[in-house]
Amino acid sequence: MRANLQFNLAALMSFLLVLSRVSGVFALVPIPGFRNAPALPRVVLTVALTFALMPVWPATPEVAFTAGSMIRLAGGELLFGLGIGVAVSVLTEFVLLAMQVLGLQAGYSYASTIDPNTQADAGILQVIGQLAANLLFFAAGFDRQVIAALAASFAAQPAGAIGAHPEWGQNLIRLTSDIFTLGLRLAMPVVALLLLVDFALALMGRVNAQLQLLSLAFPVKMLGALVFLAATAATLPVLYQAAARNVAELLQGWVRN
Repeated sequence: MRANLQFNLAALMSFLLVLSRVSGVFALVPIPGFRNAPALPRVVLTVALTFALMPVWPATPEVAFTAGSMIRLAGGELLFGLGIGVAVSVLTEFVLLAMQVLGLQAGYSYASTIDPNTQADAGILQVIGQLAANLLFFAAGFDRQVIAALAASFAAQPAGAIGAHPEWGQNLIRLTSDIFTLGLRLAMPVVALLLLVDFALALMGRVNAQLQLLSLAFPVKMLGALVFLAATAATLPVLYQAAARNVAELLQGWVRN
């Protein structure tokens, strides 16, 4: 009877540690509508994936089974999962940054709609970028790569045995800088063309002082932004793949170290 009780406690401890890591990942991975889904489906999905990872569940750490040790180990697992989630969220955030810049320049900031992920007010172009990034996330198969990296992480970083790795934080900060780099690379061509539109409208205003530039500028820039964005839309998958490669390399480094 005592042996069975010890086994059950060990299995429960392993389950809770794996659940903490999986929960951290799902907290930030950009799955469409997941954050605003009811609590029960989110819990069921997280627990189901935890059980699916049962073959890679770790051996119970050689520590006393106390509340303090459990909180410490679960906290480390949660932080590791959150790190993976932050790295993957870069794939969506750089697109949102680009659309925010375009929306401000084109005048779309005067109109807002509901973000499908956060249910907060967001610019129209931001919602379009959010949906495009979500489609690319699944089209590129990155959802499977995240699950594969999560499963492989238990071999290199067993649950309950994660040590301090300062270089992980440095790598994550370096990766988040890609949000600005890739976002500006996506937005700058359209922003440059919109600046030319502003310059052309200014010249027209000097030629014809009676021209109602205020009523003309908004529709011209809004329509021009959509046309220019459609013309440069082919660059989005290229930049997304570049960001995905950087994220994949970071995750592989975490899994191997």
